[in-house]
Amino acid sequence: MISFEGQVAIVTGAGRGLGRAYAKELARLGAKVVVNDPGAAVDGAGSDAGPAEQVCREIRAAGGEAVANLDSVASFAGGAGIVKTALDKWGRVDAIVCNAGILRDKAFHNQSEDDWDQVVAVHLKGCFTVLHAAWPQLRKQRYGRVVLCTSSTGLFGNFGQSNYGAAKAGMIGLMNTLKLEGEKYDIRVNTIGPSAYTRMTEGLMSAEQNAALSPEHVATVVAVLASRDCPDSGVILEAMAGRISRAAIVRGRGIDYDASKPRDPDWIAAHWDQITSLEGAQMMWSLGESLEKHQGRS
Repeated sequence: MISFEGQVAIVTGAGRGLGRAYAKELARLGAKVVVNDPGAAVDGAGSDAGPAEQVCREIRAAGGEAVANLDSVASFAGGAGIVKTALDKWGRVDAIVCNAGILRDKAFHNQSEDDWDQVVAVHLKGCFTVLHAAWPQLRKQRYGRVVLCTSSTGLFGNFGQSNYGAAKAGMIGLMNTLKLEGEKYDIRVNTIGPSAYTRMTEGLMSAEQNAALSPEHVATVVAVLASRDCPDSGVILEAMAGRISRAAIVRGRGIDYDASKPRDPDWIAAHWDQITSLEGAQMMWSLGESLEKHQGRS
């Protein structure tokens, strides 16, 4: 039975939408929760203590424990402040859900440097700042669960979201390294790719679709990934109403040739279909495994 009794969880961007659902579900299952949210608008402007405080009130009203934190994940000091809140209040951190995010959607040719920098700072750097502050504690206690939050835009692309997609795809690279560095400390790092109706998706889908895409469908999956019982590390799960599936980066079998004789562009073009085929594709645990399988021609 999934339980977080005696555990402390941090959820960033937890004042609304998916983050709110994650925080409330973890609290329902027994976690003490740091509800982080500076209360900014969708584009990152402004601040408001109300959303984080409201989620804490809802958790307490249901019999749980929660504390609000208003720091921005986009700064190194902010990430440290979020973790400090957990340690000062409860003395430990067990699970971290890096959910904070903003949107500044524009076609690539219209995107400003600030549009790029701010989105990457909150989504990708925001994972770094919080996890960098928490990592020594997770290593020390030889336990931790980390859930990063990617997107179908990061996995597959979406028009007008190059900044958002790049940041979300960057989380996959971060996961793939941290799963290795955390392995011997029982720190498991996984990624959720959610689809849900929130203020970030307002106006994108029909009322019927919105009614079905409740954040609670995703929150139960996040709870498993953040729990002691999570069986894996380095997994990407997509979740929405009525479907949970795995996404993965794979390497095709490709084509081998004599490495002492480089091939010319015409040879590569002639063998394009074989080079790009995903028949018999494999998932790799690490760069080392990929190199070993290449050298072994497996």
